[in-house]
Amino acid sequence: MKCSVQSVLLLAFSVLLLATLTSCASTYYGAMEKVGVHKRDILVDRVEDGRDSQADAQKQFQSALEQFDSIVKLEETDLKKAYDKFDKEYKKCKSAADDVSSQIDKIESVADALFKEWKGELKEYESKNMRRSSEKQLTATKSRYADMLDTMKTAEESMAPVLRIFHDNVLFLKHNLNAQAIGSLQAEFANLEGHIDELVQSMNVAIASSNKFIAEIKE
Repeated sequence: MKCSVQSVLLLAFSVLLLATLTSCASTYYGAMEKVGVHKRDILVDRVEDGRDSQADAQKQFQSALEQFDSIVKLEETDLKKAYDKFDKEYKKCKSAADDVSSQIDKIESVADALFKEWKGELKEYESKNMRRSSEKQLTATKSRYADMLDTMKTAEESMAPVLRIFHDNVLFLKHNLNAQAIGSLQAEFANLEGHIDELVQSMNVAIASSNKFIAEIKE
């Protein structure tokens, strides 16, 4: 019975939280529209923010790879200092990855609101030709958006294996500050380098897709 009550309370809290977030988003969008900033404008701004966060993450992961490379080439006396530096790089990578995910969530939020509003407003047309034209434009915009979002999420997913490898190696170096540990890390470098190459390529595709979407939606 206790578990059942806890489950009900958790469900109620989740529903309340979702309703609050939805209400806050609707209030924000409404307030912005009153000053002439529409959901389409907000979507463009957020896609630009998402693109920039991916570019920043790309640079950060490449920087961390360089630090990893320097660590495996250091002498034993420099290990503690090297660990501290690499640990900071890992935390920066984790923060950059979290920012990318946060920006994607914001993009999805405003895009969902925009497309829902657009679809609802199709019913307000008196002209059938205008309604068909607007509906066609909505379908095309949603398709372009879906393609862009897919590349963003692919890039987002490419960070996960790199973070796991970074984290494992940070812990291993922390627990084994000796030459033998460095020898073990050297074997990991090629694997890590390969994952980061894939990450960089995915980020480049996502950034290019974002730029294309921004250009098209501004037309």
